[in-house]
Amino acid sequence: MAQQHLDPADPRSRHAGAAPTGDALAGYLRAQATEFLRALRLHRETGSGANGSEGSAEAARALRRSARRISAGLHTFQPLLDSDWCEAMRPELAWVSGTLAMEHAYTARLERLLAALHRLSGSTALPGQTAGAVAAGRADAPAGTRSGAAAAAPAGRRAAPAVSVPQRAASHDAGPRNPPAAAPERGNLTVGAAKAGALLDRRLTLARTRAHSTALQALGSSRFHAVADKVAVLASEVPLTGAAGSTDLRPLAAAAQDRLTDAVTALPLVTAGSPYNAAALVHGLSPDTVPHPQDAPWHQVRLLLRLHRYAREAVSGPQGNAVVDLRLLSAGRALNRHRDASEAAAAAAQAARTPRIAPATAYALGVLHADQRHEVEAARFAFQQCWQKETVRTS
Repeated sequence: MAQQHLDPADPRSRHAGAAPTGDALAGYLRAQATEFLRALRLHRETGSGANGSEGSAEAARALRRSARRISAGLHTFQPLLDSDWCEAMRPELAWVSGTLAMEHAYTARLERLLAALHRLSGSTALPGQTAGAVAAGRADAPAGTRSGAAAAAPAGRRAAPAVSVPQRAASHDAGPRNPPAAAPERGNLTVGAAKAGALLDRRLTLARTRAHSTALQALGSSRFHAVADKVAVLASEVPLTGAAGSTDLRPLAAAAQDRLTDAVTALPLVTAGSPYNAAALVHGLSPDTVPHPQDAPWHQVRLLLRLHRYAREAVSGPQGNAVVDLRLLSAGRALNRHRDASEAAAAAAQAARTPRIAPATAYALGVLHADQRHEVEAARFAFQQCWQKETVRTS
């Protein structure tokens, strides 16, 4: 058994030194509020075009990070803060963070699904990135959306060479020898992947554009300006209770850790340790579009793990924040992969419900959905390995 080391960020650590109190919490919240205001100023200076510049995208990420940390601090250490102020502030910070996260989420989801289609089809180009793929997408589009498919495709994509997989297969058929029986099936699968890629590209690009417009409208709204004003006040004055100055932060941070431990204990880690979870596909053909029933407890653990990490940051102070717990980061990355894969699987299933798509397209989307559900299982297994190592080390 490895020797347990003293970690100043561990909420259960009782090593020598002054206990962090409400003053430490106030310093932490002021620092995060300052980061929020700095990111907001950077976002206004860089501006944002139709798709947002790189500087404005990084400023939006910084806004989300600081908003999450402020909200987590208000949640974990609410007994030391003005209760009414916390209850009014936390939903607004969650609204800011969630609104700004949607554009990035749709972009990452599209990249993930196209890369998976490329890997599954064995093609030499990403599905949906050739002229044939765009044409296939128009053929699979519902009657009311076909006319807009060409306008949504980038100019470079429309100008791609017109030689497609079916044409190459036709040239082989013209020869004196017939191809093996498996060759047409391989070509049909590739065409189906291309059509699926075009369909996903059209759907998720439209969703990303709408999310970008929603974020711009939110940043210019009176609701956001009210939140920014409250954060500006927080940067100089934290609404602590009278007893906060002498109250130890570590019991409250330990309570956040206990909530995480209880949630992980309720997870089916034994099932996550098997290479294939057949029960996860029971709802795969259901017409219901609600989130997968197995995923909700894992998403909850991801949120509790984030609260635990941020509580450690507040307890450790500026000196301890430089120490990164690689174990927690690995577990968090596994849960992020779990969320991304589950949402990508849901997007593939939703695209497969598009009316009047070709059977090859529906088949490719079904394969893609199953692939992403396997990615979900792999992420659960990775988290289980991280958590078991933590349990052995600290027990």
